[in-house]
Amino acid sequence: MPIKHLEHSEIDYEKWNKSILQAKNQLVYAETWYLDIVSPDWEALVADDYEYVMPLPVKTKYAIPYLVQPILTQQLGIFSASEISEIIIKEFLKKIPYPSYELNFNEENFIPEAETFPNYILSLRPSYEQLRAKFSKNTRRNIEKAQQAGLQVRDFLSVNDFLNFYYSLEKKFIFPERSLLEMLIGKGKEKNAVDIFGIFSPHNELIATLCMIHSKKRFTYWIPVSNAVGKKTSAMFLLVDEIIRQNAESEAILDFEGSRIEGIARFYKGFGSEYKPYYVLKRFRPSFLVGKI
Repeated sequence: MPIKHLEHSEIDYEKWNKSILQAKNQLVYAETWYLDIVSPDWEALVADDYEYVMPLPVKTKYAIPYLVQPILTQQLGIFSASEISEIIIKEFLKKIPYPSYELNFNEENFIPEAETFPNYILSLRPSYEQLRAKFSKNTRRNIEKAQQAGLQVRDFLSVNDFLNFYYSLEKKFIFPERSLLEMLIGKGKEKNAVDIFGIFSPHNELIATLCMIHSKKRFTYWIPVSNAVGKKTSAMFLLVDEIIRQNAESEAILDFEGSRIEGIARFYKGFGSEYKPYYVLKRFRPSFLVGKI
């Protein structure tokens, strides 16, 4: 199977997006509008007239080009509507044109030598009652706690209100920069790919919020944030319960994005989600780049 390396200007956006949207392992992170913001100079590997595609997020340091996973982009890798076999994965890996990279490959790109990272997904095909029956006792208890606190979930928070709330609480984080996040959320809203939920106290105070990104049939628990009151009243438990309630008996998947932090992973698993890992592959050549890119 001939695999071509395309520089950014050579990529056919129409064919690319069609390939991503038809892929069995489709993810919003691989759509052109998203890549253009998080990795403006991205390149690609393409096979069989875009039947198989792989974005290459290129950066340069010390005048040396390398590949690195973009911010707010959990998984990339190889996408296709056809089967992605180990043989095909190996062929794509051989064709990566840069000697140094650190890339997150999606859940359908099994690579034996890669490091495994956890993700959790929940099929929303069953009824709400069936889904709720698989919630842990702790999860049900926290949902009831939030309900008893009189919290309300609303799904019409503005981009500016979300950003103001997020950056008022997340000062310890340098990234993502507000301008980047504003571009991503704004473009996502324009593409009908972003919903922003707010959770309010009985006094109409915003205490937690979630920016959820979605594409096709996958809803991603993308950027959640709670203040002290939101954490104390278990606001996020109520919000996730409401998302599940609204989308039950559909073909959708709720993607929690996963975490290696035990408490966060327990929160995801408490909703009955399924462990679905993704794969991180690193190669640094020359060796002096280790720890510097």
